[in-house]
Amino acid sequence: MVTTKRILFFTTLISLWMFLSCSDSKRTENSLTEGLIEYNAEVVDQSHPMAGLAPGSATVKFKNNKLQIEMSTMGIFNTTFISDPAKKTLTQMVKFMDIKNACIQTEADLIKENKDYELKLEEVKGTKKIAGYNCKKVKATMVSDPSITFDVYYTDELGMDSINNIGPYKDIKGMLMQYRLRKLGLEMCFTATAVKKEEIKDDVFEVPAYYKIVTRQEMEKLFEDIQK
Repeated sequence: MVTTKRILFFTTLISLWMFLSCSDSKRTENSLTEGLIEYNAEVVDQSHPMAGLAPGSATVKFKNNKLQIEMSTMGIFNTTFISDPAKKTLTQMVKFMDIKNACIQTEADLIKENKDYELKLEEVKGTKKIAGYNCKKVKATMVSDPSITFDVYYTDELGMDSINNIGPYKDIKGMLMQYRLRKLGLEMCFTATAVKKEEIKDDVFEVPAYYKIVTRQEMEKLFEDIQK
């Protein structure tokens, strides 16, 4: 009886060890849940009225499942996004000359916006090394126009599984390393160029007190005025 109990005990331990090993198999010494990623940014439609103000790069700070995306055009037009899947909010901050506006989108706002940029995502064969990380390939098809397709790459070695939960890539469980996104009518393609291990302070994901909170309509009006 004692021998049987010992065998059962050790069998349970071995099974548990194998389960944990398999669960963490995607993690490597490069895995990070906190750090900084630099991206190259390109406008998909160069004829867009805002193309001239579009940035050529973006910096992403991430901590667990939160993201802060910063973009700047010649240091004059600055845009920052803060994604918080736990609160289900996406905040956009714009700093242009003496204007400092912030718009906080709720879950209802994001559901509506995602419908306008709804994607069918299908993981396909093929991998690519981007910024030193092995990335899996996903074929993205625009639901409103199936003739529009593009490749997306992500890695499960950065961030948390829920990092994309409030955007059009919610079905992808990992950090997007090459993807497209449309905001206020301007669609851009982002490709990661470097990943850095860095401690990120919590206040990075907060709106500074000197920003004026505006509605979505007021933010859209600002962009329309800039295009004139």
